[in-house]
Amino acid sequence: MQRLGFHMKHFLNTQDWSRADLDALLTQAALYKRNRLGDALKGRPLEGKSIALVFFNPSLRTRTSFELGAFQLGGHAVVLAPGKDAWPIEFELGTVMDGETEEHIAEVARVLSRYVDLIGVRAFPKFVDWSIDRQDKVLAGFAKYATVPVINMETITHPCQELAHALALQEHFGSADLRGRKYVLTWTYHPKALNTAVANSALTIATRMGMDVTLLCPTEQYLLDERYMGWARDNVAESGGSLTISHDIDSAYAGADVVYAKSWGALPFFGNWAPEKPIRDQYKHFIVDEAKMARTNNAVFSHCLPLRRNVKATDAVMDSPSCIAIEEAENRLHVQKAVMAALAGQG
Repeated sequence: MQRLGFHMKHFLNTQDWSRADLDALLTQAALYKRNRLGDALKGRPLEGKSIALVFFNPSLRTRTSFELGAFQLGGHAVVLAPGKDAWPIEFELGTVMDGETEEHIAEVARVLSRYVDLIGVRAFPKFVDWSIDRQDKVLAGFAKYATVPVINMETITHPCQELAHALALQEHFGSADLRGRKYVLTWTYHPKALNTAVANSALTIATRMGMDVTLLCPTEQYLLDERYMGWARDNVAESGGSLTISHDIDSAYAGADVVYAKSWGALPFFGNWAPEKPIRDQYKHFIVDEAKMARTNNAVFSHCLPLRRNVKATDAVMDSPSCIAIEEAENRLHVQKAVMAALAGQG
């Protein structure tokens, strides 16, 4: 197992990690993928250790890949769903807890830290007030009070998906160096206003890797939060590449090497989605289809999944050889093993 260049307590966002450490994680993940049955030869870094997987929202890929990843590394995963098989948790300080919540994060995180070696947290926004949701209070609460490393399993960003996506691109292009590739992050229609987490993360990792990134969305209302736009600009300055904002489908797709699709709601309407829906409904033609992909440079297509076929992308695109969504989904297992092994090996 490659040691990180410095001790990083938590894995909350890739932006918190150096490029060298991200590269080390991707290298380790690739080794795990190539040698699935040989993990014991690497010392089973979670032997005798455990991880609490705290799910405030449902999951398919995240729960499966984390549970199996911990098992394959010799560890044990405990799955908790606050409000279902664990007590509802309060995250605000100073609250008089006479409502639905039964215990405070200050106790929850510290108690879990006495039991386990790692804590994973999955908590989506409440979709009421973005100024509150953007504070990521659930993840921040665990990170503040836990005395063991905390892993973001998706909140308002999705760093594990970022690494899985980056690894899939490196595999497809046969190189760890993705600089010079035209990368299109395209908004797509969905009947519901969705979380911006994967879009935030895709923009972050693509610019971090030095690609020429085009953010394609219907109008300026669908731009991402300034925090992540700022991260992207910082990454361009540091890693090279470029960042272009486009509302024109034809020019955005032209010459693209990568097309990554995601749906999200327009932040100016956050928590008041009724006026946003008729706007969103005008842009169903942003679906990724064969005609758009034909404008690209034989681009690879991917999506984080789940994907509504013939709403976000057509059957033909999803079933084409250029679609690497399944590879990306598999890579969740391998990159998360690398993350858990790195964090468990601290100190």
